[in-house]
Amino acid sequence: MINRLKITLLIVLITALTGCQTAYYSAMEQVGVHKRDILVDRVEEARESQADAQEQFKDALEQFKSVVAFDGGELDKIYNQLQAEYDDSVEAADDVSNRIRKVEQVSEDLFEEWEEELDQYTNQKFRSQSAAKLRTTKVRYKELIRSLKQAEKRMPPVLNALQDNVLYLKHNLNARAIGSLKSEYKGIKSNIDLLIRDMEKAIQDSDRFIQQMEQG
Repeated sequence: MINRLKITLLIVLITALTGCQTAYYSAMEQVGVHKRDILVDRVEEARESQADAQEQFKDALEQFKSVVAFDGGELDKIYNQLQAEYDDSVEAADDVSNRIRKVEQVSEDLFEEWEEELDQYTNQKFRSQSAAKLRTTKVRYKELIRSLKQAEKRMPPVLNALQDNVLYLKHNLNARAIGSLKSEYKGIKSNIDLLIRDMEKAIQDSDRFIQQMEQG
């Protein structure tokens, strides 16, 4: 993995001076970190965000389960806990999406650069080998991004359902409201189970892509 302290210091400096993506890549190359390395690092970060989101959505489901199992106590307290889990889930989902966008950005820049550099070869054998490697990398990347986006698109329905239930509970803090939420639990659990499954696949595909990239 790229030295994170080094990256952080560079990003702070570059952002302060320019904010330009080209300048960012140039600065990274000055310390021997190329787009290929940045792509691997961003896939690792995307994988970590998927893992964190998995745990957060599991926590949200458990809290929702506690709500529908409510049998006396302070309704305000369980509402506040559910609201907190919803807010954390939104934050986790945003982080997942942001990480995916960063993977897409650097992959596009890497492949564009790679294509352009093919024309710089004078040795046709090397050019052919590099072109073949580019094609293979693109195929692997398409499999990865498809998996990441499949998991990503599972999140909005879950968040929407959680938001609806949180809002309903907010304005109906009574036993009747809890009864209404019970009928929602099965559907939310089903959607979260599918989300967790797809995130697990995205994590596995990320691991495989990273391994393939590191093997060359």
